[in-house]
Amino acid sequence: MKKMSRRQFLKLTGSAGALGLVGSYPVFIERYCVVTNTYRIPVPNLPKAFSGFRIVQLTDLHYGLLVPQRFIRSVIARANRIERDVVVCTGDYVHEKRSTGQIDTVWPLMAELNAPSGVFSVLGNHDHWADTTRSQHWLNQTGQDLRHKTVCIERDGSKLWLAGAGDLWEDHRSLDGLLRGIPESECRVVLAHNPDTADTPFSSRVDLMISGHTHGGQVNIPFFGTPVLPVRNRTYSSGLKASPRGTSVFISRGIGWAIYPVRFNCLPEIAVLELVPAS
Repeated sequence: MKKMSRRQFLKLTGSAGALGLVGSYPVFIERYCVVTNTYRIPVPNLPKAFSGFRIVQLTDLHYGLLVPQRFIRSVIARANRIERDVVVCTGDYVHEKRSTGQIDTVWPLMAELNAPSGVFSVLGNHDHWADTTRSQHWLNQTGQDLRHKTVCIERDGSKLWLAGAGDLWEDHRSLDGLLRGIPESECRVVLAHNPDTADTPFSSRVDLMISGHTHGGQVNIPFFGTPVLPVRNRTYSSGLKASPRGTSVFISRGIGWAIYPVRFNCLPEIAVLELVPAS
């Protein structure tokens, strides 16, 4: 048997180390590299008084396995340091099923979110899978509840409406009923966990829908795209999209993980939406 030289040994161990680093990067590194991305979003019917209105969006925290409490706390503290008018949260705050332990741990942290014009939250499918009643309790307790509700924000005599849709998989209701009380001429921004909500049957106008759920696919392979997206409409990956009916839909890549505990070329994000009137 030929003896391996020191040079060959170092080359072999170096290659093994490099492969190990490449293999561990999606699991142990990129999943925790949260970026803050600012998006300039043109919104039809947005009053001039709301030009530059800043919405910080948190979504898909998935507190639980491999997403520790200290990590969630740091994300929330960071969101509170961003210049913002409102904070919106679009669901999937926990990862567990049929249990309330993670719900009761993450929501006291969520209660620390604050913004000059309020914090507004809806539920995602994982929040229902864990425990709908307990999740709703914390929406009420924190004063963030926008599930199946609307709220009007006023600025210099102009109005912007936020509306909270149900989760498409677990408690969806027609958007027509949700938006019925909003004057036709006034701007409507809908929070919906699943962006496929934009493709459901409704006739009311939605000026902007803000969603999560997809995690951006978590893995984005160059020249190939995202192999797994938990939506019917595969154009709804991340960023600003247009629904078949022309509704603007913004989808954040979110914070945590769901189907597999990796991220590759798809950094978790805190999204900052800067609204401007559409031309």
